Amino acid sequence: MAGGVLPLRGLRALCRVLLFLSQFCILSGGESTEIPPYVMKCPSNGLCSRLPADCIDCTTNFSCTYGKPVTFDCAVKPSVTCVDQDFKSQKNFIINMTCRFCWQLPETDYECTNSTSCMTVSCPRQRYPANCTVRDHVHCLGNRTFPKMLYCNWTGGYKWSTALALSLQAQVGLHVQLTVGLH
Repeated sequence: MAGGVLPLRGLRALCRVLLFLSQFCILSGGESTEIPPYVMKCPSNGLCSRLPADCIDCTTNFSCTYGKPVTFDCAVKPSVTCVDQDFKSQKNFIINMTCRFCWQLPETDYECTNSTSCMTVSCPRQRYPANCTVRDHVHCLGNRTFPKMLYCNWTGGYKWSTALALSLQAQVGLHVQLTVGLH
């Protein structure tokens, strides 16, 4: 019995040493099991050309001609998987886009913060500083978040155009009531 216990103790000691060494390796910058934060934005096995900008690294050609088509060589970041149109796995691919900086994109390609201080219509129309962020699937040059001065277009929680339409509708209704009441 004593002969069987000794090899078992030796095996346990060896396992403890191996566990210690593996943890030391991870803590000292060896293999890491931590998932990078950008991976949460990256759809698994989606089309490479439709991946969000956070999921890829592209060589940027800032000397492209504004408004003209341009191609960029891109590679997926570590832990990201994507496919081409034939559903074949890819690591390197090309993105086709129009040469322009992010702040030059059409308004439909980015979202901006709203102002809480724009509650009345004034003449001339007031502007407020907003922070705008490009939508994930849109590719452009430069910073993806940028400041922009936007027009105040809100009255009491309604868009100015909506408030105008409601005001006209109320006035027409009042006119009809007065006309009918007189007859």
